[in-house]
Amino acid sequence: MKKLLLLSVTVAALVSCSKDKDPVIIVPPSNGSTMELNGTTTNAGANAENSVFVDFSTDKQTSVLRNSWDLGFYCGDNFKIVLNSTKAVTATVVNKTDLNAVTEADVDLNVLKIGQGAGSFTIIDDPREANILTKTVIAEVSATDANNKVYIINAKGLTNYVPVPVDSVFKIRVLRKGTGYSLQYAKLKESTFKSLDISKNSDYNFQFVSLFTGALVNVEPQKETWDITWSWNVYQTFSTETGYIPYGFSDIVLTNNLGGTTAFERVYASAEVAADAYTKFNKDSVAKYSFSNDRMTIGSNWRLTVASGGEPAGIRKSRFYVVKDAAGNLYKLKFISFIAADGGTRGKPQIQYELIK
Repeated sequence: MKKLLLLSVTVAALVSCSKDKDPVIIVPPSNGSTMELNGTTTNAGANAENSVFVDFSTDKQTSVLRNSWDLGFYCGDNFKIVLNSTKAVTATVVNKTDLNAVTEADVDLNVLKIGQGAGSFTIIDDPREANILTKTVIAEVSATDANNKVYIINAKGLTNYVPVPVDSVFKIRVLRKGTGYSLQYAKLKESTFKSLDISKNSDYNFQFVSLFTGALVNVEPQKETWDITWSWNVYQTFSTETGYIPYGFSDIVLTNNLGGTTAFERVYASAEVAADAYTKFNKDSVAKYSFSNDRMTIGSNWRLTVASGGEPAGIRKSRFYVVKDAAGNLYKLKFISFIAADGGTRGKPQIQYELIK
């Protein structure tokens, strides 16, 4: 009788607990804030050592050492690999599939130079593409192993006029393994290789790897939890001798287009007109414009390092941006400062953003 009574009490307690579920708490998006980006901790200035990822809806920034990784493995449907453009990693293909058979004789390291006029868009993932996956140096990883060639990687990155140090040069080959990747890698002078398996994680755009440590590295936050990233990056400049060439830019701002973020730029006749338009800009205003999924929509347009076209060096106060995150939240964004000329600190730009209601 006592056992039956105890059983009844236990069942009743379980039923009671099953009905008492925790309520789902929905956190509203931030109304906006002003933020100083943590691009440097050592006063590195234009050569700031961090990439900074910003999520407007949570007022959160994430700083990561930009030289902490070399390769990014795409977590979407395609089997694509990107090079770390925030330290100007370069690569070239070798017409071989046996990693151990590749030696220094298979590559001219001068081909991998980049910076100060050296280098071409064939050795980097083309930054002129709206989607960085469109034109990568490393071909999409084939399901047929025999189609996957060896690549030589300059993991030192930016070299300018200095020879590429052979100790920072790796040879890699990537195969598919189930729904993920298998990376074979070794330094160029080594005769045996190591392997690292990389699983796709749909919560992220990429999984990142350091060739120097042979390990995965945490870089980007989850793809739905950041909107823009600021860093040093490779883009382009024009040379009268050779046309457009790769060029390292400080203060490049990219939108998280792979994660669903889009944006557009508004440019006005003067700083005063832009300031008034920013204040008045609302949802009705947004409806007049089209959002772009080009990751370079902001790029370096927001600042001038030297005076140009009647505008002083510093923040270009004649413009601002509208950003739509993956959840559909709309933010207007403007830059406040980034160098001494506008009251800022190089490597620690200040931004202001506001939820458009």
